[in-house]
Amino acid sequence: MKKMYVVLFSALAMTTAKAQNKYNLLVGTYTNTCKSNGIYVYEFDSNSGDFKLKNSSENVVSPSYLSVSANNKFIYAVNENGPQSAVSAFTYDSPTGKLKLINTNVSLGADPCHLINDDKNVIVANYSGGNIAVFKKNADGSITEGQQLIQHEGKGPNEARQEKAHVHMVAFSPDKKFVLANDLGTDKVFIYKYNPGAAHEILTFKSSVDVKAGSGPRHLAFSKDGKFVYLLQELDGTLTTFSYDKSGSLKLLKQTNIIPKDFKGANSSAAIKISPDGKFLYVSDRGDVNSITVYTILKDGSITKVEQVSTQGKGPRDFAIDPSGNFLLVGHQYTNEIIIFKRDKTTGKLISTGKKIELCSPVGLVFTKI
Repeated sequence: MKKMYVVLFSALAMTTAKAQNKYNLLVGTYTNTCKSNGIYVYEFDSNSGDFKLKNSSENVVSPSYLSVSANNKFIYAVNENGPQSAVSAFTYDSPTGKLKLINTNVSLGADPCHLINDDKNVIVANYSGGNIAVFKKNADGSITEGQQLIQHEGKGPNEARQEKAHVHMVAFSPDKKFVLANDLGTDKVFIYKYNPGAAHEILTFKSSVDVKAGSGPRHLAFSKDGKFVYLLQELDGTLTTFSYDKSGSLKLLKQTNIIPKDFKGANSSAAIKISPDGKFLYVSDRGDVNSITVYTILKDGSITKVEQVSTQGKGPRDFAIDPSGNFLLVGHQYTNEIIIFKRDKTTGKLISTGKKIELCSPVGLVFTKI
């Protein structure tokens, strides 16, 4: 009998270990350039790098960026569609990957490009609208009409790209007491106090920080210990390191640049992510560069360059590191594929696997539990 228990326990342990190696990869796409259903769900094996399509949405307009609820039961998506842009809520069944639209509301600003959510709210960055819209959540996961709209004003020296405010990202501070917003058009990072339970004054202005003129702040990432913020600036490839304290204050520590010194051509910096162990920072650049640069994060928050590698496609708009840290997947907006790289967890370096997922115009990549 004891022997049977051991065998059963071993079998259960093996099944559990196998399950822990698999995650869902959610991909948001543009639907106006090629044939796409909108949101795609793949099962991803973090041991082998293998994948299989599980499900997709139906007839969803350009759900370019996605945000998953903490309980893994709902997906929120922007519908990036010019003046007709919207925000949508979906039920999400992770075992099957099935998505079902709950409701959609207007985004209150053109071209929403990023969003976040918690138990009470969905907060959206409207790029062309130059504003932040806040939607309350209902018990069934649906979203209300917009309850707050914060309009940014101003412009920057780049007349083609900074003719007005362009909010490109919103991010919770680690303790959820603040929301940071990057404004590409005004070269500022805004810090708002977050009041989740408020009816309408959910975000209240605390301060803003100026960054290099004409640099165009796009995306940021918090260090694992929450003491540092790394900001990637789209227009000139600047990568800025800030210290961050719990009062919601940013202090500039250092600026570097991710563009090769001898490079001549168009650049367009895009995504920034930190490895699950907090030891490495990854940033992508589009245009003619099409690369990912890898940095080691030191204890004092400073970074040192490890390598810069080709992403093997055009338009690395976003990338994601699987929760195990074994693989990094790069979505290419213009060559319609996701390239799968193996990560060396010790050095942070990327190794080509030769594997890729082919699909129309991938823009946002998110891993979830199954």
